[in-house]
Amino acid sequence: MKSEPGRNVPLWVEIPSAVLLALLSTLEGFRSAGDTLADPAPWVAATASFAVLARYRVSRVVAGLALVSVGLGSVFPLLVMLYHFASRGRLRAVWVCLGIALAAGLPWLAAALVLGRPLSGGRLSTWTGAGVGNAVLVALALALGMWAGSRRRLLGALTDQVEQLRVERELRAEQARLAERARIAREMHDVLAHRLSLLMLHAGVLQLRAEGMSPAGLERLTLLRSTAGQALDDLREVLGALRSGRPAGADGAPAVMAPALPGLAELLTEARAAGQVIESVVSGDVERASTSHRLAVHRLVREALTNARRHAHDAPVTVSVHYGPSATTVEVVNGPAGRVGESAVLGGFAVPGGYGLIGLAERVAALGGHLHTGSCGGGWRVFARLPTTCAPVRPPVSAS
Repeated sequence: MKSEPGRNVPLWVEIPSAVLLALLSTLEGFRSAGDTLADPAPWVAATASFAVLARYRVSRVVAGLALVSVGLGSVFPLLVMLYHFASRGRLRAVWVCLGIALAAGLPWLAAALVLGRPLSGGRLSTWTGAGVGNAVLVALALALGMWAGSRRRLLGALTDQVEQLRVERELRAEQARLAERARIAREMHDVLAHRLSLLMLHAGVLQLRAEGMSPAGLERLTLLRSTAGQALDDLREVLGALRSGRPAGADGAPAVMAPALPGLAELLTEARAAGQVIESVVSGDVERASTSHRLAVHRLVREALTNARRHAHDAPVTVSVHYGPSATTVEVVNGPAGRVGESAVLGGFAVPGGYGLIGLAERVAALGGHLHTGSCGGGWRVFARLPTTCAPVRPPVSAS
């Protein structure tokens, strides 16, 4: 069953409540009319009670019926409307309803003062004999309405805050992924630019020593050098913008700098000098692995050691790297932290913290691999597998 716009309580809950309200209002109107059904008071009270179901659409009409019901001796529909207006923050409507209801009861109060006794059986004996009780009911309805409105606004504000935090976290994660992609592009730009520059350099040296070379070979060598130069220019044009902040060359173009491929031995030595207990195993042919794999391995080990040193500095760390013919595997496992810091830590990694693992996952995915992270014996395990798509095959060296 669909509810009306703005309705918070479903109809299957409000309909029984309206029936109960109609019974109480009819009984009150019946008594105020002198215990007779020939008077319109009980019928108006019942009509106003069922009309409160439409208070979200035509609140003014329903409030008017409730005021007529008050004028005939039944106050319960007005209490519902006062609660509704107070919960919606419509205090002006609350004061208007109360003013009209009190103004309608003034003639009866004046008559009671002139006669010197309360008007028993009169339609508005509510405002004479039971004035204190009704005032308490009105105050209770207003208090509950304002409390419900404040609670609804608070829940709405908290919901908006949670949604904002979720959006901010997604944006930060996306920013971390984009930053990692830019870092990968810069590294590969450095690597390719360096190798193309070496290719042009060696081709130029061979051109200078071209004595005895056939015209066809010299033409091929010239074509090789010019093609490498064009490839280098294209690479600078496409990826040069990512090198902002680097010193430019004499012609204004970004200077080509030889990439310093970091070694694991230096990284592990620095970590041990910082006080970490590290057991490392590096196997396989390092020179056989591609540059992108070696850069990814260095980044994986560095990030894992940094997080372990930050949150579990006294825990031993095991680093295993294998450069295989089909894939490069990296595994870093740290033990449980001996003392938990102020931030929430799970096995050496801060649970609510940064986005280093997101960047690692982006880098590994760009190489066609997969990254697994999770708890391991109270510590934390980082495992990555980078497949080798085209492993170079070295021909056997024949003895001459």
